[in-house]
Amino acid sequence: MRIMSKLRQQLQWLSLFLFASNYFFHLSLAEVGTASNYSPPYTPTACYGNDASQFPSSNLFAAAGEGIWDNGAACGRQYLVRCISAVVPRTCIPGQTIQIRIVDRAQTLASTPSAGGTTMVLSTTAFGTIANPSASSINIEFQRV
Repeated sequence: MRIMSKLRQQLQWLSLFLFASNYFFHLSLAEVGTASNYSPPYTPTACYGNDASQFPSSNLFAAAGEGIWDNGAACGRQYLVRCISAVVPRTCIPGQTIQIRIVDRAQTLASTPSAGGTTMVLSTTAFGTIANPSASSINIEFQRV
C-alpha cells in the first residue's frame, strides 16, 4: 500500500512537471519576421498576372519578401500570421490571427509598400485586421499552413 501511495505521488509530480514544462517552454513551429502593407492596385502580380480569381474573397493576402519567395514557389502558399509587436506600443490587435495567401512578390509590387525589406507585405485588409493600419511595419509570427 505504501509503495502504491509513493508511486502515485511521484506520478502526480511528473505530471505537474510535464504540464509546467509544456506551458512555459512550448515548442512552436512558427517563425518570426516583419510585415508592412500595400494598397491597390494589386495587379498584375508576379504569381498570377491580372487574374482576379487569385485574391481570396476575404481580401487576406500578401506578397512574399525575398526570405520566403523561394523562386516563385511561395505563390499560393498560405500562412497563419499574427502581430507580436511594433515600435509604437499597442499597435497589435490582441488575439487576432489571420490566414493569408501569397499572391505576389514584394520586390515587384504594382504599388509601393509602407516599408521595404519585410518578410511579407500584407494587403490593407490583412494588415488592418491584426494591427493599427497607421503603422508602417510590425513584427509578426507566421506559420505555413
